[in-house]
Amino acid sequence: MRTAEAVTPSHPDKICDRISDAILDECLKQDPNTRAAIETMGGHGIITVTGELTTQAFVDVPEVVKRVYGKDIGVQTNIVRQSPEIAVGVDTGGAGDQGIMIGYACNDNGDYVPQEYHLARKLAQKIYRKYPYDGKTQVTLTDNDKVRVVASFCCTPSDELENLCKEFFENANIQIEALLVNPAGYWSLGGFDADAGLTGRKLAVDNYGPRVPLGGGAFSGKDATKVDRSAAYMARRIAVDYLEKFNAQEVKVELAYAIGYDQPLQAIAYVDGNLKTIEGYDLSPKGIIEFLDLKKPIFSKTADWGHMGHNFNWK
Repeated sequence: MRTAEAVTPSHPDKICDRISDAILDECLKQDPNTRAAIETMGGHGIITVTGELTTQAFVDVPEVVKRVYGKDIGVQTNIVRQSPEIAVGVDTGGAGDQGIMIGYACNDNGDYVPQEYHLARKLAQKIYRKYPYDGKTQVTLTDNDKVRVVASFCCTPSDELENLCKEFFENANIQIEALLVNPAGYWSLGGFDADAGLTGRKLAVDNYGPRVPLGGGAFSGKDATKVDRSAAYMARRIAVDYLEKFNAQEVKVELAYAIGYDQPLQAIAYVDGNLKTIEGYDLSPKGIIEFLDLKKPIFSKTADWGHMGHNFNWK
């Protein structure tokens, strides 16, 4: 049995991810060499933006926050330049931090992600198109190929939610074994009115779900010199390439970096469990940034529905 969840872009944590990446994108539009590590915390009438930002761009942070959030809210900012002791290692082409990055691909579906994660995300997207509110889905694949489903959506009648879930799995030709919709009852307080949010708190949702180990840190708000973002994308690209190259069922890639060094200390792939050394890729931060074209303002879209399996340059 395998279980995964998905959350909508209106979930408090995802709002924070979206704000962090929107600020990054606004900077990259003006200065492609922006260095950023932006953290956002929100809840109950106030959003706080903090972190590091070294850029030639001018960005009205409160305006970006309110545009992403969709309504007026108090905004506090406390942003400083990147530490010179970190910058010295990045200026010479080294990684902006240490970390272990995991890339993954499997042939469960056309997005090359675990099927339980794929179904949870697709279901959440279907419901969100009709009810664009704070919400979550959760799908458990049982050993007899049936599903147990949980769907909780703000301001969404339970009968409507139930019908949308049944329709989704009927179209997918999958039998529902158990279905729980709004299991705590109808709810109308969502987002920051009900709960606090924080950048980087939905890492399994951002990656591949809980079937795949997590390596590095959060993605959102960080420019591509931070290998916990760029190298994770590169690891995904290699995993998909190897899945196709070797006609495999499953590929897991592991990359490990040290701050200030431009080459990984580990670069290996497991192709259907068989260890392979990764060859033919420039795995330096500079090489990854150029190969995946990561100086463009493309990151806001990644914060909406997860970073893998949406036809980005890293597949």
